[in-house]
Parts: sequence; structure tokens; C-alpha cells
Amino acid sequence: MIFREAVIADIPQIQIVRHSVKENVLSNPALVTDADCEEFISRRGKGWICEINREIVGFAIADLKEDNIWALFISPAHEGKGIGKQLHKLMLDWYFNQHKKKAWLGTSPDTRAELFYRKAGWKETGRRSNGEIKFELTSDE
Repeated sequence: MIFREAVIADIPQIQIVRHSVKENVLSNPALVTDADCEEFISRRGKGWICEINREIVGFAIADLKEDNIWALFISPAHEGKGIGKQLHKLMLDWYFNQHKKKAWLGTSPDTRAELFYRKAGWKETGRRSNGEIKFELTSDE
């Protein structure tokens, strides 16, 4: 298992992971384009991937512009192996080292992602207009 920063060449495999998930599924896969991924990992923030045998099995992306955790997804075949926890740690360590005080994210209710974020210390702050739970985490937490 290798964890490293994402690069533009990783985007096709990042998209495969994003489209393979069973929860927090995109209502329209065209909503998140390769250009969006490039923007978020190279200009707005940074991304990390986990690869096993040169296959990307998970990724995380932080957005400095909107103080948002844009993505954290693991291939269903590789869930429960600690990959999400390690990507989460790498991403937040970097994010808060950029002198950021607070991050937010949205996730669908009644999902394993909701439980993951609660367990990781994220605080529910309300609901987004799309029905997702809005979570926030401060650098102190």
C-alpha cells in the first residue's frame, strides 16, 4: 500500500474509484469532470491517493479556496483496511499546516461516511440545501 500526493495523471483512476462507490453516489457522473479534478488537485488545493499494485484504490482532496474537504472515497473492494483513515490524516495534516483554522464537508445522512466523520471528531453544524449533513472541524480539534 502506497500513499502519495495525487498528480494529474492519476485523474482517470481517481474517476474510476469515484464512480465505483455504493454510497454518496453522484446523481449525474458528468457533474465531476476530469477538469474539475485537475483544478482541485493542482490549483485550489491538493489530493492524495492510495495505490496497491499500481491501482488507485482511494483518494482524498482538500480545497483551500472554499475551506472544504472536496472528496474522500475508497473503492468498495478495499474498504475496511484503514485506507480512508490514513488519507484523512494526510489530508488534514496538510490542510491545517496551510494556516487554516476550520474545514467543512457535506455527506449524505445514514451512510458509513457520516459515521466515519463523527468518529473522526467532525461536528454536525446543520444541513445543506441538497439534504447532506454539513460537518465542520477546527484545527484545535
